[in-house]
Amino acid sequence: MVIHTEHSVAVSAAPDVLFDLIGDVTRWPAIFGPTVHVEHMHRAPGTERFQLWALAGDEVKTWVSRRTLDGVRRHVTFEQERTQAPIASMSGSWTFHPAGGGTEVVLTHDFTAVDAAHEDRLTSIVDSNSNRELAALRRVAEIGHPVADVVVTFEDEIPLDGSAEDAYVFIDRSDLWPQRLPHVARVRLLDPQPGVQDMEMETTTADGGTHTTRSIRLCFPSDRIVYKQLVPPELLLGHSGSWHLRKGEDGDVATARHTVVINPDAVAKVLGPDRTLADAREFVRGALGANSRTTMAHASAYAGQLAVLGGPS
Repeated sequence: MVIHTEHSVAVSAAPDVLFDLIGDVTRWPAIFGPTVHVEHMHRAPGTERFQLWALAGDEVKTWVSRRTLDGVRRHVTFEQERTQAPIASMSGSWTFHPAGGGTEVVLTHDFTAVDAAHEDRLTSIVDSNSNRELAALRRVAEIGHPVADVVVTFEDEIPLDGSAEDAYVFIDRSDLWPQRLPHVARVRLLDPQPGVQDMEMETTTADGGTHTTRSIRLCFPSDRIVYKQLVPPELLLGHSGSWHLRKGEDGDVATARHTVVINPDAVAKVLGPDRTLADAREFVRGALGANSRTTMAHASAYAGQLAVLGGPS
């Protein structure tokens, strides 16, 4: 049986703003609660194909989707080409209708389950994720600042003293970071599924304070680990990132990439009453970049030591 659902929300923003937010799936992990990671497999004008990892309840599920994007009609259709049980098929659409000076966003799903026993649970998950996605979309679109000022991506890169494979091991074993990294006070690391890590980390800030974050990490041995923070620090509404360890022409290289959604309402509380959104962007870039460079430097030293000693790789 094909189950049809429809969810909608009224947003005080122009249709084009909302279409652009939905159109760029690379920003979804930082914006939408359920989305953990997206990797494009094909992109062309008006169409794309990608693999997406998302939380479905307390599990990480992954599938391959194809989308068509019509910027004139502001209409997006999607269909899962490769599903994961208990989903047998899934398709749907996003539409953006001008309404009362804003936009009505409508998200539909048409899906089947592998058997009738899973239909109620799947419907519940689709309802929950749809409502969370629409709420997050409205929150970012109505934030009172241009999207480009609050959704920011940046990266840092360093050469490695040893192999990318050994540096990957250092990043993977985050349970050892409190003994290895000066800015990490505590880590609780769980492995709920193969290739999936649930990491809670307490980080020491430059002023001596601490904050606790929780992330879902996807591990792709031995060249990259991607993550999405489920509990970001107060200044951020969302944060996703990645560690890439790769071979280069002049030696192996590590890259740390971040996409963040800054919370303008928290700027004064966290940074001070006279600080601006531009100050917040600079602060976040500096703090996250410094921690990433420190982590990569220690991963490089670890890999370099193993290279000298003739270690694992």
